[in-house]
Amino acid sequence: MDDDPVEVLRRWEDSGAYWRVATRWQDTVTIALLRCDGEEVDHFTSSDPRLLAFLGERGQ
Repeated sequence: MDDDPVEVLRRWEDSGAYWRVATRWQDTVTIALLRCDGEEVDHFTSSDPRLLAFLGERGQ
């Protein structure tokens, strides 16, 4: 992913959609991007330290 993953999540929220941590393993997370009705549209996996700090203890 070329975009800053934190900015991706912020833009996603700004558009009225949702996201959730789908999986977390050691220093890698997979984020599910969800429509307003809860259907998954896309997902991405990242080990970006800024994303991990932004997520904090949020889990599945």
